[in-house]
Amino acid sequence: MSECPFEERAELLKALAHPLRLKLVRGLLKCGCRNVRCMEEKTGQSQSCISQHLAKLKAAGVVRAVRSGNEVYYEVADPRAAAVVAALLDDCKEEYHLAL
Repeated sequence: MSECPFEERAELLKALAHPLRLKLVRGLLKCGCRNVRCMEEKTGQSQSCISQHLAKLKAAGVVRAVRSGNEVYYEVADPRAAAVVAALLDDCKEEYHLAL
């Protein structure tokens, strides 16, 4: 059996293995596509802090950025991330907003 699937899943877990990143992903799943300003208000964290964590999530393929005019909105792009978050937080994954 190839180690690749294990490495990929470990990378996903590493991307989610921070309380703020987990909170950001769950927020995106529960509320849909959001911009950094909205995330600042919901978390109380600074724009730069949120942007750094979003960059890590984006690099891991967990989220993607969608530009709308001057705004950039983020959405969860990996259904495996939704499954992990749902399992960790006892959520109903069917209520989540996932990018297609």
